[in-house]
Amino acid sequence: MTNSVTNMKVFKDYPQEQIDAKLRQVEEFEAKYGTNNTVSKAWRKWCTNHEYRQREWQFRQSVAASIKPNVDYR
Repeated sequence: MTNSVTNMKVFKDYPQEQIDAKLRQVEEFEAKYGTNNTVSKAWRKWCTNHEYRQREWQFRQSVAASIKPNVDYR
């Protein structure tokens, strides 16, 4: 396995600066459009909960692993 493939098998959280920047975007969005929004609730949870980010990463890895090359999905 190459180093980049090995790194994809271990969860590595985003830098805190990026998470904080996304949280500021969520706060600006909610100030403009209100907090009764499923998308902004999900983003807020993603920004404030490490376990949620890890589970979301695991979900994306599982989806990517389930896609097989040379398969006609029609």
